[in-house]
Amino acid sequence: MKDKNNTSKGANAGFGSFAAKQMLPLVIAAVAVMAALWIAIQYFEESDQNQNAPHQSAVSQDAGAHVANPENMHVVGDDHIVESSHVQEATSAESTHSEAVETGTHVAEKLQEPEAPRMADHTAADDNGHASANGSGTSHVQSSKALTAGHGGEQAKTYPVAGMAFVDAVIQPLDYELNQRFFGWRPNDIVEYTDNINNFQLGVLEVTRRTSRILAERLSRTGSSASFDPNLENAMNGFMIKADRYWFPSAESKYRDGLKEMRAYYDKLERGEAQFYTRTDNLIPLLSAYQDLLGSCDENLVKTHEADGSPVSFFKSDDYIYYSQGVASTLHTILTAIEIDFNIMVSREGGLEVMHHAIEQCHQATKVNPWIVLNSDYSSVFANHRANMAAPISHARFYLGVLIKALST
Repeated sequence: MKDKNNTSKGANAGFGSFAAKQMLPLVIAAVAVMAALWIAIQYFEESDQNQNAPHQSAVSQDAGAHVANPENMHVVGDDHIVESSHVQEATSAESTHSEAVETGTHVAEKLQEPEAPRMADHTAADDNGHASANGSGTSHVQSSKALTAGHGGEQAKTYPVAGMAFVDAVIQPLDYELNQRFFGWRPNDIVEYTDNINNFQLGVLEVTRRTSRILAERLSRTGSSASFDPNLENAMNGFMIKADRYWFPSAESKYRDGLKEMRAYYDKLERGEAQFYTRTDNLIPLLSAYQDLLGSCDENLVKTHEADGSPVSFFKSDDYIYYSQGVASTLHTILTAIEIDFNIMVSREGGLEVMHHAIEQCHQATKVNPWIVLNSDYSSVFANHRANMAAPISHARFYLGVLIKALST
């Protein structure tokens, strides 16, 4: 019996040694395959920074350095030049604005600040803000704001006329996807070798479509009886072509034509030949369109079953995530520009803090980049990446709703 036990132990030890020798190469091979797959994914879908925020705009200068300066002025009347500045006092619960308006000039004193504000905010002595009766609201003498494209090393741009920052921000995301993204526009490719970027681009396109419509119908017109700007009307129609159309005409060609029309409108703004109205009744419909789009994204991220009753599949989960990420990335760029062109009006209604939160939540949504998208149960030790993406999307939607309410009262 003892000999049998020894023989059995020896056999088990021998088998364990044999299995270990066989398994070790398999483990090494599996690790090598995973590493190769990760390198391939990085190659085709690019790095996290380039994929998710290639066209996000940021304010180029430090907010604390934005003080009274002859270059930071906006003309709001025939004889008044208003300096753009945001000041915050730590010694009082009420914030005060130091203004001195003289004929033909305005000098603002810099108050002591406990900390630098996140962004340089505009303040105006005239309650009319950007809106004026005869044109694009305010003619900027020299814009103190500048946007730098996140995907390139371009120098900061300045926007001397209200509306230029907004139009430039609308152009940037789709232009990047068409002309700078590796392999360009992908949703209409015959062979779909990637799907994450495809859905990301569809999210970018949807925001561009909704924005171009509001720009053509409201922001560039005095009212419902005014004629459409021909460039904006052409751009709006060009963006409506199906994203997967391959030719006659192709999606890329129509989208590029739409961007050309947008640039033509941008140039007309710069020359003073077009109008851009920064009124509250123009901004609210734009923010409402964004809120509705984020609501759709939020629903796709939190639902457990499709419309036909089937569970959300593993292969559909990443589509919802990257579509929402494309929406959030584009909104981050455009909302930053809205803060520039609508700053006086939003500041007057006390909405700057809320807008900052919405912008930040859109930025947070671009940081969700798992190696493998998982759709596990909420209580599982494995992640549910749709739920992870839903958090910043839902918060951004909430803050836009708060901002709309603030502007409406």
